[in-house]
Amino acid sequence: MLQFHETTEAEKEIISAWHYAGEYAIYDLPPYAEAKARGQGLANPKNHFLSFYDGQILVGFLNLVEEPEQVFVGIGVAPDLCSRGYGRQMLTLAAREAAERWPGKPLYLEVRSWNQRAVRCYEAAGFRVDGPAFIQTTGIGEGAFYRMVLPVSKAPKEPI
Repeated sequence: MLQFHETTEAEKEIISAWHYAGEYAIYDLPPYAEAKARGQGLANPKNHFLSFYDGQILVGFLNLVEEPEQVFVGIGVAPDLCSRGYGRQMLTLAAREAAERWPGKPLYLEVRSWNQRAVRCYEAAGFRVDGPAFIQTTGIGEGAFYRMVLPVSKAPKEPI
């Protein structure tokens, strides 16, 4: 079972250095020093980051942000560990963590509509597409996104 804790400054440096191949390079982050200088991304104080480990291996991170009616979740898996089930496991643990911290609030995330690998992962964790794709402008440009929701009733209660 994966273990997790609050993301450390050293882990943020490591995560910022991850580089994804091909079309997934859009998910590369700026250097952590740059994020800190701007107070954005991994250095944004409103974000709540958790690092996930399989033994001694940092497999990914999550960002949980409480909003008035729901909780936003962002996820990143180490580039060389994608498609191995870690995303689903991380989201399952995140759902439990969010249910303890913010009972009764559903989780949601936003995913680029072309990223079917991620959509399948999120569906395996219980998330469902909530409406048609929408256009959104992010720090890296405009794109089509799906909003995906994990209803409170779907939050897993059993060990994974």
